[in-house]
Amino acid sequence: MNFQILAATTSTVCKHGNLLGFPSWYEYLNGTVGANGLCSPSISSISDIWLVVAAIIEILLRVILILAFFYVIYGGIAYITSAGNSESVVKARKIIQNGLIGLVIAFSASIIVNFIASSIK
Repeated sequence: MNFQILAATTSTVCKHGNLLGFPSWYEYLNGTVGANGLCSPSISSISDIWLVVAAIIEILLRVILILAFFYVIYGGIAYITSAGNSESVVKARKIIQNGLIGLVIAFSASIIVNFIASSIK
């Protein structure tokens, strides 16, 4: 006799390993997990489209976080290499200050988007 085992699919939130901490575009969507262990996300209502938009916004905010971090590092290097020139020191401090403000804004926005997406789901 030839028996075939069919794996049952279950509905779950599709979360896979993230690349460098970035969420996937289907981070908040429900999907079905097949026999191979892979999740197939499904869009079934208009709120699911907003969940995809929220995930894309969160990806962009994380890119902005990384850019702001490197901007602070750039300001630090400019501060170190200013060699005591008062004009260069003021400019480097302004770069660091703007980078830190960008970090705070992007981090706060990322938390807000994550909260809103979790409440929509």
